[in-house]
Amino acid sequence: MKKYLLFIFTLMIPVITFAQEAENLGLGQRIDRWFQPIADWWEHKVLYPFPIKIFGYDIPIVVLLLVLGATFFTLYFRFPNIRLFPVAINTVRGKYDELDHHGAEKSDLAVDGDVIGTIKDESQEGEVSHFQALTTAVSGTVGLGNIAGVAVAIALGGPGATFWMIVCGLIGMSSKFVECTLGVKYRDVGEDGTVYGGPMYYLSKGLKERGMGVFGKILGGLFAILCVGASFGGGNAFQSNQAAAQLTGLIGISFETYGFWIGVIMAAIVAVVIIGGIKRIANVTEKIVPFMAGIYILACLVIIFSNFSFVDDAFGMIISGAFTPMAGLGGLVGVLIVGFQRAAFSNEAGAGSAAIAHSAVKTKYSASEGVVALLEPFIDTVVICTMTALVVIFYNSGDIFAYGGDGGGNVILNATGEAVGGVGLTSLAFDSVIPHFSKILTVAIVLFAFSTMISWSYYGLQSWKYLFGRGKGADLAYKLLFLAFVIIGASTTLNAVIKFSDAMILALVFPNMIGLFFLFPRVREELGKYMGAIRGLKK
Repeated sequence: MKKYLLFIFTLMIPVITFAQEAENLGLGQRIDRWFQPIADWWEHKVLYPFPIKIFGYDIPIVVLLLVLGATFFTLYFRFPNIRLFPVAINTVRGKYDELDHHGAEKSDLAVDGDVIGTIKDESQEGEVSHFQALTTAVSGTVGLGNIAGVAVAIALGGPGATFWMIVCGLIGMSSKFVECTLGVKYRDVGEDGTVYGGPMYYLSKGLKERGMGVFGKILGGLFAILCVGASFGGGNAFQSNQAAAQLTGLIGISFETYGFWIGVIMAAIVAVVIIGGIKRIANVTEKIVPFMAGIYILACLVIIFSNFSFVDDAFGMIISGAFTPMAGLGGLVGVLIVGFQRAAFSNEAGAGSAAIAHSAVKTKYSASEGVVALLEPFIDTVVICTMTALVVIFYNSGDIFAYGGDGGGNVILNATGEAVGGVGLTSLAFDSVIPHFSKILTVAIVLFAFSTMISWSYYGLQSWKYLFGRGKGADLAYKLLFLAFVIIGASTTLNAVIKFSDAMILALVFPNMIGLFFLFPRVREELGKYMGAIRGLKK
């Protein structure tokens, strides 16, 4: 272990030197200016509008794909987001663990012709528990989108955008259920017990079953390429950049001077975790996620209870604003688009990334993890994003700013005329009730960023191995590149590069959702097996 770490950082010395010299020479800004047209082109392609305007608005095809797909799965599976919610809770807390080990002793119930006790013990094929898989996936989605993204949504669309974020989160639970069930069903398990799973595998293997092997390989390869890019950018460099910016701002030191060293420290901590693979990542996230979410939710609850008399008014604004939008964005469809788009960035339902983490679970029933996965958008969007929205709405009960902002995701403070958005707006909202809470919020942001990075390192590594093989050399090459981007993100202002890579997260929707539309009948079969086993257990 120590030799491995020493080897990694010896190889990274040239990268560290380059990152420091690049900022001193202003190379980051030059790369940024050069790459800006490419980033703009890529973002335009990912958010390419539907050819027909809907109520006068250009709606990105990717948003339509997410919404229509999630709605279809919700209806087809008869509202699994509601119907299967109690089953999900019971599965996470271990009520049905006996199914994975002692099926036949409880009942002779047959599932698709097999007696439960005689089904291959696939629970031995896996690396983490249901709870660990859930926390790993949640750590990849709960992050700056919940803190900054919600504020941007409200700044652009008013309180009504919150309503559509919640709706997107609720129907997104169905998409997450489908993709994570498939992730377990079509995973590969190596001779040493290591699990390889995710959309790359269910796209290639699942579509091959349906006689579309070449098409499946193309979609699987495309997903893997996009996922590697997303892991370096939105899942890594952006996170380390924002964490370094928050820390230097809190301490009162120069980002240009000290951001690099913060990046080196973060890279060292990340290296210790990701070297251990999914088991160590899961062990860390199962401790960090409840802690960081607990701190944030507790602070939100303090503010909500201190404004308890205004809660009904706030929800009234959210509901009325969803159908009678406030000035700024200017229309119902516009507010809907903002809400759905920000929710998609936040919970990644339909993007398929979380299926990579969930596929590593120890279970013999694929649908058991799909059921667990539907909790993820609920936690991320319905609970945490809604709480953030309430905090911002309470803050503006004194008409601190006008909804609609400047069109760039910022609001203009009425008292000073200052433009504030994202994390800055959320910090002001917390500080207005809990003095100096912005300091605690900085700690939460760093934890959010760290947990997102380690989860996305696993997503990217699995995609990298799909493309370049499962040898130790490929493993080491990816981890070196990933750690390099931690440092580069924290020490340079490569906004265009990060923008380009961040758009790759949404781009994952295209290959993933296309595959889901072909493979969803398999999910119905797997759900039938799992629910049948649960009924047998209760007898």
